[in-house]
This record gives sequence, structure tokens and C-alpha cells, in this order.
Amino acid sequence: MDSIQAIRGTKDILPEEIVYWQYLEKTAADILTKAAYREIRTPIFEQTNLFERGIGEATDVVGKEMYTFTDRGDRSLTLRPEGTAGVVRSYIQNKLFASGGVERLWYTGAMFRYERPQAGRQRQFHQIGLELLGSKSPRADVEVIAIATDILKALGLKNLSLQLNSVGNQEDRQKYRQALVDYLTPYKADLDPDSQDRLTRNPLRILDSKDQKTQEITENAPSILDHLGEDSRYHFEQVCGLLTELGIDYQLNARLVRGLDYYTHTAFEIQSADLGAQATVCGGGRYDGLISQLGGNETPAIGWAMGMERLILLLQNLNPLTPQCPDIYFVSRGEKAENQALIMAQKLRHNDFNVELDLSGSNFGKQFKRGDRSGAKICLILGDEEVENKTVQIKHLVTGEQKTVSQDELINVLKK
Repeated sequence: MDSIQAIRGTKDILPEEIVYWQYLEKTAADILTKAAYREIRTPIFEQTNLFERGIGEATDVVGKEMYTFTDRGDRSLTLRPEGTAGVVRSYIQNKLFASGGVERLWYTGAMFRYERPQAGRQRQFHQIGLELLGSKSPRADVEVIAIATDILKALGLKNLSLQLNSVGNQEDRQKYRQALVDYLTPYKADLDPDSQDRLTRNPLRILDSKDQKTQEITENAPSILDHLGEDSRYHFEQVCGLLTELGIDYQLNARLVRGLDYYTHTAFEIQSADLGAQATVCGGGRYDGLISQLGGNETPAIGWAMGMERLILLLQNLNPLTPQCPDIYFVSRGEKAENQALIMAQKLRHNDFNVELDLSGSNFGKQFKRGDRSGAKICLILGDEEVENKTVQIKHLVTGEQKTVSQDELINVLKK
């Protein structure tokens, strides 16, 4: 019988790798907590129309990439392809706006998109993200960008660049959309097939095409920065100025539009020169119309998400981490000794020692070899003789030094 394999586009995160995930999650959580962001956990699947209305039916995510199914109640459900829509739904449903102030939220978890798997991109992937809801101030834009920068710096990542753009408000985008369509229409036959389809449905996404010929055509396309209204231009100038005051370098990138329809005003990506084609490690922007679009009050908001798989790739190359080893490896031989070793190991764990108890029942020689491989500093040895005498042997695995102590004194001796 053939063995069952993991589904293509999914990946087991093995114990040897988990140290990177824990390091990333703790680093991000510490920084987000210091900035008064509170964690939120939303369901892994939602009603399909949440994403159709929120992300936009003309996007690739909704049109091509979502995992959608009908449940036994004949409801259309979708595994979440991104985190913002679910957080906004929760914000509205649970009246998190009731205090009347700014709500700062962050999340982490698995997302799902049917894409071609490659390094740093899986069909089940993981994100850390934040949402700042209730402020239209440019300071909010800069705060979330600064926090993302702090997290990446704290992880020790290098060769990063902040790409910055404004996609304006809905009126600005409509004007720009028409200017872009007017420019691209004469070149329609030379565009790649996806871009030809987007020309009528979602022309801004053509700027994000990876097709070389299309990129050459769009190189001289109108810039959205030339189509911003007075309010949008002022907002963007304030964002740029505050970033400069904080010492955060950025590059203006008028081609940056992001892949989701809900973005307004500030759009940004943080990219790594060490990742090749899949360079973006953090992406986000302002989405002032999304909350009302999903049934809430008119509420300005901004957020970002980081792809954890890509960050793990960078961390593994930059900063090799060692999996946590036990403090103590406990070996025992004989029925009485093995039972007592279990009781003693639990007592040691309750006193904050990390203890690995050998459960193999092998001879002492084989257990000692496993103890050496465990990375523990100390090996405790318990046999029938030690049980009889109410003692235990302590062996320092680095030096080979060994001594016998009473079981009553063991914890005090180990603490010293």
C-alpha cells in the first residue's frame, strides 16, 4: 500500500525548523505588544462573499486562487486567502469600534491560495499581520511602516528596501484608470494574455505584470502620482516627510499597486535583495473604504502582512539557530528505577528544569549514547542500587565528571 504524502503546496514544519518560527513569532509579538497592538484570532474559513466583496471579484486571488467549497448546509465557504477581510468582519460583528477610538490589532496564522508552489511560496502559507483601524492620519501610515521596519531589523535582516506609492482615493483611481486604459489600448495585442484580460476588468494590475514585454510597454505608462487630487497628494507628502524624520529610507515606486482592490492612498512593500524573484517580505497599505464596503461605518484603516515562509528562508541563511536541548538527560535501568525516574523527572520539570527521560528500556550504554546526542549538559543515572540507597548519579556530559548525591538534595545541587 502506498504511503500517504502531504498535499502539494503544503509543508511539514519539522522540529529542527520550529526554532526559527518561534523566534520570529516571539520577536514580532514583543514589538507589537510594546506598540499597544492586541492579538486577534479569526476563523480559518469564512463565507465566500466576504472575500468577493472585500478583496474584489476582479482580482486573481478571488478569480483563480481561492479554496472554496460548499458545506453540508449548502453554504459557500472559503479558506481564508489573506487576513484583513476576516479581521474587518470581526471588527464590525463584535463592535470593536464601540470605544470610538483607534483599534490596533495583530494576527498570525495559516492562509490558503492555489498558486504554483516555489521557494517561499506554498498553497498553505503563514502570515503575521497588523491592522490599525479608526485613524485617517498620515501618522498611522508611518506608525505601521515603522513597526514593520522594527520587526525586520530586530530579526537581523539585511538588504531590505521600502517601496512606496500612493494609489489615491476612489476618484483619483478612476481618473488614473481611464488614463492607463487609454495608454495601453493601442498595445493590447502585445500584452500578455492575463494583462489583455485585465485591461477591461482591473487595468492597474497590469503594472504588476511579470511578463517582460508587458513591463517594457508599461515603462512609459502614465504615473498615478501625476493623477492624485490635492488631498491625496497632501496625505502622501506627509507620509514621506514623517518617514524621513524617522530615518526610514524609501524608494518611490509608481508601479506599486498591490494585488487587492481595497487599497487606497498609501501602498507599500518591503523587499529583500536576498530572495530573488519572490522578493517581498512585507506588503500593505491603507484601505479606507473596506469597512463600509463590508457593512460597517465609514472607517479609515491601514495594515500590512508579512510572509513567514520567506522570512524563515532569510533567517536560515543569515542566522543559523540551534534547536533547544534539554538541560538534563535521565537514564534508568530496572523496573523500580524506571518508575522512580519518571516521578523524579516530573518533579524536576516542575522546578523549571528541561528534562528528557529515556523511555527505551535499553542497556545503559545505548542510553548514554542517546544522552550524548541530546545536547544535554547533565545526565542523571538511576539504577536499582541507587533506588535502594535513595541516591542518584550526576554525570557532566562535557567533562565526564560524575558524582553521587542523595535524591533529597538533587534539586538544590542542580540549581547550584
